[in-house]
Amino acid sequence: MELRQDFVNQLPGAYSLVEPEGLDNPRWLMWSQDAAHMLNLAEPDANALAVFSGNARMQDASYYAQVYAGHQFGGYSPRLGDGRAMILGEAKDIHGEFWDIALKGAGKTPYSRHGDGKAVLRSAVREFLASEALYHLGIPTTRALAVVGSDTPVWRETQETGAITVRLARSHIRFGHFEYITHGEQDRGRLRELVNFTIAHHFPHLEANASGYKAWFAEVVRLTAEMIAHWQASGFAHGVMNTDNMSILGDTFDFGPFSFLDTYQEGFICNHSDPHGRYAFDQQPGIGLWNLQRLAQALVPLIPSDDLMAGLNGYQQALVDKYLQLMRNRLGIVAADEGTDLALVGGLMKLMQNNHLDYTNSMRAFAGFEPGAMEFALRDECRDTAEFDDWFSAYRDRVNGVADAGDWQRQRAAANPKYILRNYLAQQAIEAAEAGDNQPLETLYQLLRNPFDEQADMTQYARRPPDWGEGLICSCSS
Repeated sequence: MELRQDFVNQLPGAYSLVEPEGLDNPRWLMWSQDAAHMLNLAEPDANALAVFSGNARMQDASYYAQVYAGHQFGGYSPRLGDGRAMILGEAKDIHGEFWDIALKGAGKTPYSRHGDGKAVLRSAVREFLASEALYHLGIPTTRALAVVGSDTPVWRETQETGAITVRLARSHIRFGHFEYITHGEQDRGRLRELVNFTIAHHFPHLEANASGYKAWFAEVVRLTAEMIAHWQASGFAHGVMNTDNMSILGDTFDFGPFSFLDTYQEGFICNHSDPHGRYAFDQQPGIGLWNLQRLAQALVPLIPSDDLMAGLNGYQQALVDKYLQLMRNRLGIVAADEGTDLALVGGLMKLMQNNHLDYTNSMRAFAGFEPGAMEFALRDECRDTAEFDDWFSAYRDRVNGVADAGDWQRQRAAANPKYILRNYLAQQAIEAAEAGDNQPLETLYQLLRNPFDEQADMTQYARRPPDWGEGLICSCSS
């Protein structure tokens, strides 16, 4: 694998060179066949294990940690950076696109603050599973190539074992990179360099001039809005939407206490460290805009305020347009009517909330509905059947006239996953891996590679969680 080093060569001062600490007795815990194929990599071998465990250096790799700032839970932190991630460089995939390769959990960097720079098995596995699960659901995301386990002791609340996630990202540039330059140094030249680099490498259809800067920011706004629309349509809660966790490309980035909804709760909080619900599920669209406003403030030295406001003004419509497109596809609505469809989707969410319905299973039920039928099995899940009947009457009107019911149902099955990464399933697989049994992890990963397909003998993975697993939440340290 040959690595390009454009970030290191073209943005001096944006990183520090580092050295990985390595793991004791490293072993493969997980390997993504899909990500490996994308990078044209062979099956994992001893050489790859040595490199990805941090025990051997990859030829031509730079090993660097980026520096950036960020708004964390609303408060500004002027100097953050990669506290436990080391980027090796950029690898070309089979389509000619470049991906950063990073070792997350490889040891201390200058930005670790009081941390040890390590990751534990549970957090490494969660990042891998989330990255690949979102990818196969069609949600914009970073990827994961592998997880390397070890015997290295790592202390959190108790002693755990260290692990490294091999993360792939089209870019590791975050909103916080721009904040760090503007608020920390007031250096317009460095800000221009970073924006020009970002445009040249990730928005090459744009020019690095005043009109190009305006168009670039508007595109970042749109990509961010569309990412969050995907989250809302899929019932995904990120949990830590700090500006240092916001990708400039609109990819879901940095997985910690994330969760897919089980029972639909619009105000669901997936992060134990967020008691006031700043990043609750229903707050994500608003926080997305708030974060973009912070990015806009960082870009004021380079882009006129009127151009930044014009970009921000496109956020809400971009989010609504993408969300309705996704929900129409999930519900089988062909002819668009924004006002009617917003009311219909909102009514369905209210119905789910009032009747304590499982979000994923309720949406999957549309794959079994026959347009024009007077009955729908979802009614049997509702305690308030009168509320369902009112909503169903409006819904039937929107999907009447379907010519081929079988094809319509197949399309709904292809839009509504049967299997998602429920937190309790991840927890069970992690506990098995901690006890030395990796098979549940492998089974869960293989299941999530084909989330829309009916899979023999896997029905139990689509059931609602047991009581202990319903709405299971984690902390930022997860």
